Amino acid sequence: MSESILLPTRKDEAWRYSDVEALQGMDLARFDDWRDIDVPAGERFHDVLVIEPGPGANDDTELRRLRVKVGAGARCELFGVIAGGRLGRIEIVVTLGEGAHFELGGVTLGGRETTREFVTRVAHEAPHATSNQVVRSVHWGKGTGNFLGRIDVVRDAQKTDAAQSFKGLLLERGASVNAVPQLEIFADDVKCEHGASVGQLDDAARYYMATRGLSPEQSRKLLVQAFIGDAFVALADEDERERLMALALSRLEQQL
Repeated sequence: MSESILLPTRKDEAWRYSDVEALQGMDLARFDDWRDIDVPAGERFHDVLVIEPGPGANDDTELRRLRVKVGAGARCELFGVIAGGRLGRIEIVVTLGEGAHFELGGVTLGGRETTREFVTRVAHEAPHATSNQVVRSVHWGKGTGNFLGRIDVVRDAQKTDAAQSFKGLLLERGASVNAVPQLEIFADDVKCEHGASVGQLDDAARYYMATRGLSPEQSRKLLVQAFIGDAFVALADEDERERLMALALSRLEQQL
């Protein structure tokens, strides 16, 4: 392990809103531990990433760092829940070949003084590639949820179609979410879009449910369930989708 590796600071764009103090004392080998995924041309890859609470998890730093190369006509799908760690972070760097597709669905949840975040960089380096990222954040206490998503489209990557969607839900005053979408486009025949919003539970919807006999607790749970469910719409495996939803909702039970 090279001694030249330095831990990041908030001056680093990808760590602007992160809890960099949680990295202090971290072993450099552990920090620089990247998982490499190579999806061959025409193949399909699917994985589920989970950072969940455990003994001492709220006081630890939990990192998942992935470098993904998706070959021509191949497809990579990643879905994740970050619900553990003082700092819980999934960082993904993706390179797309011609006609390849990358799909990400992620949820961050947390209270106390925790930070949970997805950080992505998707490089469209060939024509006709597509990508779609959907991230939902639900936080309370002094918890922070972050999504930093960068899309790079090189000059020859015509017919690129890339999208990002982020929504944050704050259950209590003091919680916060941050969304930083970045587009760097050098091709002229592309479709790239991003959307970000932050809010609280819909009072009109809660009132409507109350008139139908649902308790405030039931109403909140259903609204949050629908909110985070957006992140897993593209997950075809129903059992996995239900498992991720159950994990997320169980983490929210203390708040809901």
